Amino acid sequence: MTRSEINEVIREADSFLKEHRFYLPPFAHWSPAEWRSKGGEVREIVRRRLGWDITDFGSRDFRNVGLFLFTIRNGDPADLGKGRGKLYAEKILIVRENQITPLHLHRLKTEDIINRGGGRLAIRLFNSSPDGELDDSDVVVSIDGVPRTVSPGEMISLKPGESVTLPDGMYHEFHGLDDDVLVGEVSLVNDDASDNYFYDPVGRFPEIEEDDEPLYLLVNDYERYIQFEV
Repeated sequence: MTRSEINEVIREADSFLKEHRFYLPPFAHWSPAEWRSKGGEVREIVRRRLGWDITDFGSRDFRNVGLFLFTIRNGDPADLGKGRGKLYAEKILIVRENQITPLHLHRLKTEDIINRGGGRLAIRLFNSSPDGELDDSDVVVSIDGVPRTVSPGEMISLKPGESVTLPDGMYHEFHGLDDDVLVGEVSLVNDDASDNYFYDPVGRFPEIEEDDEPLYLLVNDYERYIQFEV
């Protein structure tokens, strides 16, 4: 992706969030210059990769295969073994109409996916086999606390206000129907470096062509701007 394309996605997302009365934390709008002035007080933001996250999954076609995310809060995976501390994460996503997030699962993370407004969210589901393949068994998920059984590869759709719990090891692929969708994610601690497994290999973070200055920093920009040891 080009930096100018990323900047435009951020501007559109910022406007979409405000239309839906969803407001981001103050650090979302720090300029690159402000980031350079920060010290160790922002270490949690950097370590836990809070902030803007835009990806085309290596497709070079963001409008059709891509996703906008903003991580609002996240714990430390090291705390999971202790069973105490901030063991949760929260994200806000914008899933555009007909924009695909490729089929993937999480090895550890269970997540609730919530339609916060806009169109419907279509989610294709498969169980995974022990060797990471698509299983041919029926899929059982909880939709707003009520179990539902679907055939392997069947698609469910969530209207605004509806949510589904996706356990670890369940393959899912999603896109927007009828309109762009504001999507909430509440989950176990998030680790994008090691907990995402895509059925067909993709690039989780984009290669960026720097044709413009960043409007705001992405989570994968932090290391180039911070002036302290993480």
